Amino acid sequence: MNYPITPPPRLVMCAATWSMIAYPSRQREWSLTRKLTEIATAGFDGVCAFITPEIKTAADRLGLVLMSSFDTQGVTAALPRLRQQRDLGVKFINLQLLNHDTPPSQAARAAVPLLRAARKLGLSVHIETHRDTATETPEKFTEIARLYQKATGELLPVTWDHSHFAVSKHLMPAAFSARLLAWPQLIQHSQMFHLRPFNGQHCQVPVTDGRGAATPEFQDYLTFAEDLFACWLAGPRPGHELWVCPELGMSHGYHLSTHPHPWTDAIYARRALVTAWEKALLQSSSLPKN
Repeated sequence: MNYPITPPPRLVMCAATWSMIAYPSRQREWSLTRKLTEIATAGFDGVCAFITPEIKTAADRLGLVLMSSFDTQGVTAALPRLRQQRDLGVKFINLQLLNHDTPPSQAARAAVPLLRAARKLGLSVHIETHRDTATETPEKFTEIARLYQKATGELLPVTWDHSHFAVSKHLMPAAFSARLLAWPQLIQHSQMFHLRPFNGQHCQVPVTDGRGAATPEFQDYLTFAEDLFACWLAGPRPGHELWVCPELGMSHGYHLSTHPHPWTDAIYARRALVTAWEKALLQSSSLPKN
């Protein structure tokens, strides 16, 4: 008997528009239309930004999918923006929840109605692990996720940006996977990763050395990224898709003056992360099936 062959899960790679600030220079920064055209030319599947009608129009023309992101103080503030993003054709939305000094109990109480409202709108909203939000440390995040599950009986959908956890603990590369993959069920439950290359001292390390070669710091990060992909692939693979963004930005203190521009690094990171994904896929296909 011939059985149908299940295709492998899909990696959906989106580029962030903030990677392209001041590119190719502050005086000659590309227009939004040019930026989206270059995203498509570089081989990305989609764009990550707060989606506007202008972005929607250009993305549709170029065949790019849409990943949204914004911060919120709760369900009342978020609802108009959630509806706006839905009406522009967005499904996956990353939310940065509340503030660094928000108690976990308050953050969990806010997350319950917020995610319930998002589901009613047909949206897949994930809460990001991020600095200056309620989830900025591993301990606070873990408690929020526990309280959310206690209140709903469900796992918290999470946008995983491990860079902030790594810096808060000043982790060495040898400890990345052991310390940052400590939530396998929550990682496997997610469909959104913000893949910001990091080390234990910097939330954003340069991908290349400015001469076209990968930095040692990025190579350390790639080892972690492959382990992260393998962790996700070992789970239920929700939607059979994983939406990711090489989260390299030009603002908010992430980019140092001696680094190559984030956009050229994002292009390099895309190729390297696709290779890491393919290695993790090969590893997962060779594992014995139950």
